Amino acid sequence: MDEGGESVEATPSIRLEAVEPATTQRKEPAPLVPRTQRDQRDRLVSSSYFTYAFGLAAGALSAYLVLRVAAHAESVLVLVLLSLFFAVSLNPVVTALTRQQRLPMPRSVAVLLVGLGMLALVAGFLAVIVPPVDREVTALVHQVPRLFKEAQDRSTWLGRMEAKYHVFDKVETSLNSKGFGASTLTNVVGAGKYVLDMLTSTLAVVALTIYFLAGLPNVVNAAFRTVPASRRVRARAIGDEILTQVGRYMLGSALNASIAGFATFVWTASVGIPYPAALGLMVALLDMVPVIGSTIGGAIVTLVALSQSVPVALATLVFYIAFRLTEDYLLLPKVMRHAVDVPPIVTVVAVLMGGALMGIIGALLAIPVAAALKLIAQEILLPRLERR
Repeated sequence: MDEGGESVEATPSIRLEAVEPATTQRKEPAPLVPRTQRDQRDRLVSSSYFTYAFGLAAGALSAYLVLRVAAHAESVLVLVLLSLFFAVSLNPVVTALTRQQRLPMPRSVAVLLVGLGMLALVAGFLAVIVPPVDREVTALVHQVPRLFKEAQDRSTWLGRMEAKYHVFDKVETSLNSKGFGASTLTNVVGAGKYVLDMLTSTLAVVALTIYFLAGLPNVVNAAFRTVPASRRVRARAIGDEILTQVGRYMLGSALNASIAGFATFVWTASVGIPYPAALGLMVALLDMVPVIGSTIGGAIVTLVALSQSVPVALATLVFYIAFRLTEDYLLLPKVMRHAVDVPPIVTVVAVLMGGALMGIIGALLAIPVAAALKLIAQEILLPRLERR
């Protein structure tokens, strides 16, 4: 309050504080690496690149060499694969013999019995196939002079056909152009070598199958030891299920093929078609090939029946059509009830791809491989996709 009694309001004093400018942090320059250390680092980097490139080139070269060896040893690898497949297929029989309650036997004795059974089947096959082929070849050789004589006689049907179409002249010209007449001995030796190779391959498959069958538990254990210990139990369960399904499929297929072969033998013997035992065995072997095997076997038997008469061939064709329907809708569902469960479209595609890659052996292995891939997808791939 001033002297006149009037009150004067005190104005607040404003304090101005000096604002210091923000200081910018200056980055210190990176310390210079000595020249010797920098050269050493560059040498290490270049050395790592060189090591990586060298390893990549070595891996590519190794893969190329493995493929070349596999291509040159394709026939041997096919025999080994086929023998292993037969061993897996016969393993349920050996296991059943070792686990029977009345008279259990060691695995070696069971393998010996199964091996003797395989040898008996091979011997029976040769005993059934070789005599008819030998008789037919001998009869053909003896008929050749008579056929040439009839071909020169214009009064016979064969002579009139020869005079009109000149079949024998064309066949003789074709054979001479291919050098058959000049190298008959070479061709005979080649045919003998082919037959010897087939017999050798058959015996090799039998021997390898017996060896694989005897050591199959050790082979399976060695294969599972390559799996990490944390996944070994599950891998063993899946592997055992795959082996069980393959064994059941092959046993069911063998049973169905045996029925087809026996039916063929009964039919051909009843209607008078020659060589019923050989034809029945051929149909049984072809019926092991899924989808197309029984059809091919029926077509061959129908063509053989055509040599008897046209009515017999037509009756044989009707018989095989009826048998194929019975097989597809009655036999296979009952025989394969506890075997593999593969969709029909997958079966057809697998058989076509297997046949294109490995022929008859590929078609034979197609369905078990497809069943194994399906089981792996159901147990491993699909659960992983569901968890993501």
